[in-house]
Amino acid sequence: MVTLSLVADLSGNYDIRRFPAVSKGKAGYAEAETWAQAVGFGFHESTRTPEHRERSLATYEVDGRIFTGAYQTGPVAPSSLPAEVPVATFGTFRKTLNIGFGRMLEAQLVTAVTVRTSHRRRGLLRRMMTEDLQGAKDDGIAVAALTASEGSIYGRFGYGVASLERSVKVDTTARFKLAHQATGTIDVADPKVLLDVAPAVFNRVHRNTPGSIGRQDWYRQLASGSLGRDGKEDPAIKVALHYAADGGVDGYVSYKFLGWETEPYTVEVVDLVAATDHAYLELWEYLAAIDLVERVSWNEAPVDDPLAWALVDPRCIDASDSRDMLWLRLLDVPAALAARHYQADGKLVLAVGDNLGLTGGTFALNIDGGQAGVERVPDETAADLELDVSALSSIYLGGVCPVTLKAAGKIREAAQGAALKAKQMFAVERATHCLTHF
Repeated sequence: MVTLSLVADLSGNYDIRRFPAVSKGKAGYAEAETWAQAVGFGFHESTRTPEHRERSLATYEVDGRIFTGAYQTGPVAPSSLPAEVPVATFGTFRKTLNIGFGRMLEAQLVTAVTVRTSHRRRGLLRRMMTEDLQGAKDDGIAVAALTASEGSIYGRFGYGVASLERSVKVDTTARFKLAHQATGTIDVADPKVLLDVAPAVFNRVHRNTPGSIGRQDWYRQLASGSLGRDGKEDPAIKVALHYAADGGVDGYVSYKFLGWETEPYTVEVVDLVAATDHAYLELWEYLAAIDLVERVSWNEAPVDDPLAWALVDPRCIDASDSRDMLWLRLLDVPAALAARHYQADGKLVLAVGDNLGLTGGTFALNIDGGQAGVERVPDETAADLELDVSALSSIYLGGVCPVTLKAAGKIREAAQGAALKAKQMFAVERATHCLTHF
């Protein structure tokens, strides 16, 4: 067993173990495989085949994931799952986060959080979360992030919604017309080219998109059809590449036809990544031109979508309500604030609450020429805004409006106009969007 740390639970009933993801054939694989089985149980997945687990764990090793599990130390109930199966799981890895204007900040990404129903309300999630966040901060990591399957859990740990997404169904019949003049070309490619092409194109998008998270290895596998969600190759995947005027690939779409039994006949976007505005619209033109197809669906579309404004008839888009996507948690307020570029100069004094005790306090944020100076000031200093770290985390990427949070009671404005000033200061160069689920 390869274990990074082993800490007895205060109650004496559980051990918290942390160990790295490893691929088959390496020491610790059996423990990692059992941990992955527990995650699948927690997310109601069908039992994965050994081959599926093997391929998934290989991608997790590439990402450098760390697995945390809570294990029973005493006797387990007769005929129940054995003690080597964790009753709670927690996974992490690190990728860069675009914090606006091309600036990158390393982030602690939290994933695979489960607690077995029969072991809830025993402090296991709180224990794993708080220890992990403290450890990340001790390593010099200023932010943590996750994508949540439930919306009521993570606010109490200081996370706030920082970006949104929506699902769209686009009518691609004769109604679909774009007020756009093409500048590039598109051609079909063997899906496997995305194993190399997808990361390069995505890296360009990542540099240009506030709120973007660096992608895990699984994405290129998914987009290329090499590893579907069922653990097998997906022969239905098709791929088109967008070529800029200079001949370079600056966008791609991976998609699949949903079958003749689906009405209207529909193509589903698996992954759509465009490094330029032209590439984005022209990939949509390609999708709309596919023969015999009347609708294109996409479950990860941006809320502030240029497609709607480029369409002659924007009602071609049938969109869901926006939903939370990226949740952010500042671990070090001074470091995170100092790392950003700011759109407007000015000064704000922020009184930040943090019930985990990681980074609360009162901070003077002074912006001059877009650069931040951040100073911890005495807590009795008069603040312009009073807010929890979850609210500060929400506005940090410019994707959530401080004025709206003030209206919702999430921010208290002690100095009139301070919320609007914060909106202007925290604005970013384009709409915040995260294309990476984890």
